Amino acid sequence: MKTIGFIDYFIDEWHANEYPNFIKAYNEKNGTDFVVKYVWAETNNPNGITTEKWCEKYGAIKCDSIKELCKKADFIMLLAPSNPEKHLEYAKQMFECKRGGYIDKTFAPDYETAVKIFELAKENGVEFFTSSALRYATELDEYAGKAKTLFVMGSGGNYEEYIIHMIEMTVKMMGFGASSVKYNGYNDQRWLDINYADGRHAKILQSPFFPFAFSATIEGKNTEFITVNSPFFDNLIADVLRYFEEGTLSFNPEETLEVMRLRGYAIKATKTPNVEIEIL
Repeated sequence: MKTIGFIDYFIDEWHANEYPNFIKAYNEKNGTDFVVKYVWAETNNPNGITTEKWCEKYGAIKCDSIKELCKKADFIMLLAPSNPEKHLEYAKQMFECKRGGYIDKTFAPDYETAVKIFELAKENGVEFFTSSALRYATELDEYAGKAKTLFVMGSGGNYEEYIIHMIEMTVKMMGFGASSVKYNGYNDQRWLDINYADGRHAKILQSPFFPFAFSATIEGKNTEFITVNSPFFDNLIADVLRYFEEGTLSFNPEETLEVMRLRGYAIKATKTPNVEIEIL
């Protein structure tokens, strides 16, 4: 049995509640024996169950500290998906125990904090990775790093939290080189234009009721509109568990910093709609 420890702000949230099911499905498909065994959470969900009740429900053991969890678990997943402001504090304790792992989206509250987390990992000689699950939509694979123009749409009621998904998709398909952004929005629809120094262009449209979809152009292929239907969360968990076993990253971690940099400018641009902001 390979044990996984969950670190969370409060454990009764969608990712922590669903990831054990994805892990179980992966085990059944691949003949592996990963199990969520240890849990540490800073507090309880005021609208949910306690950490003790969660552990009872999922067959896990509550730890009294991140340090204790790091000693007991074979592998670690730092969750708190809606509380990225906690990730630096939690990651610091993990790294000081010489433990890496997977850190859930949104990786950090801002680009500067993202850089600090990478620096702390390097100082402590540990590796980790982080990603939005939308990177693992297989529909994107053909366009990875090749898109000349891109239109991405996706859902989420909170722009600041959910824009990460569309930006992750954008960076996977467009790569590096974003030079400016411009934001506009009306009611619950929000647009973000991203210009690139070499003339490429991406547009993101976010609204609570949209599906995840995109349209991309690459050399030698006409534009298509593609709805994301692949099981991206299953694919994410599969890559996390593969990473735990093999210790190798499936994409350039510099893309994570590019995602965080773009997210920061995407949020900054909301303060001055219709004004193009240069990315420094």
